[in-house]
Amino acid sequence: MKLNPTLSEWLNLLLRWFHVFAGILWIGTTYYFTWLDARLTESERGAGEEAQVWMVHSGGFYVVEKRKVPGAHPLHWFRFEALFTWLSGFALFALVYYYGGALVDPDVTTNGKGVLVSLVALCVSWFVYDLLVRTPLVRNELAFALLCYALVVAYAFGLSRYLSGRGAYLQVGATFGTIMAANVWMRILPAQRRMIAATKRGEKFDARLGAQAKQRSKHNTFMVVPTVFTMISNHFPTATYGRSDNWLVLSVLILVGWIVAKFLRRA
Repeated sequence: MKLNPTLSEWLNLLLRWFHVFAGILWIGTTYYFTWLDARLTESERGAGEEAQVWMVHSGGFYVVEKRKVPGAHPLHWFRFEALFTWLSGFALFALVYYYGGALVDPDVTTNGKGVLVSLVALCVSWFVYDLLVRTPLVRNELAFALLCYALVVAYAFGLSRYLSGRGAYLQVGATFGTIMAANVWMRILPAQRRMIAATKRGEKFDARLGAQAKQRSKHNTFMVVPTVFTMISNHFPTATYGRSDNWLVLSVLILVGWIVAKFLRRA
């Protein structure tokens, strides 16, 4: 059963609109706090003063302090930006690629098999990444990045042989997006809740919880740049997914995205 073309187009438009705006909110807060943490770390290295950052925006002046433990004030959680971005993105992916049939090349496989491969790949990718982060290898950032990049290249190559070029690109983007959202909801937020709960009980929380949450957030800042690229790649088939070496182009641009993210984190 196919949707009415007009209804399908409106669903596509509204989901895309919602997804892009939610993504702006998520990416904006991610990089804002990355910048803020860097500035506050610089302040902490100063002459023993409380870590503060003074800012000006839209006619107002703002001061932000960094605390080691939560106070008595209500905390504002930045969590639904990630959830809404992922939910709207998955709904859009399902509408265009699962239901719309753009995920596979009919000469290679059926749409049903392509959807199954896509869903399994999303789940397996998260478990592989999560397992790697729990290994001692994560302490060596370069070695960890090289292994992850090798896996991403292999992943892109395998997808390009089974899915359509356009589908493979969006599958890689959906994989990064899924890992990022899972980081927020399954690792970062639970760690923060445990820290707050320990503080309320008058106990000293495990400092490793904060470090682990920060590490996951850092990984997200690297994944988001190539994720945004895959979101817009469907508009440029000649340069990207329409090529016979589309997986190689994607691999190179993911590396470029990671390098750009490295500089953005220092800005």
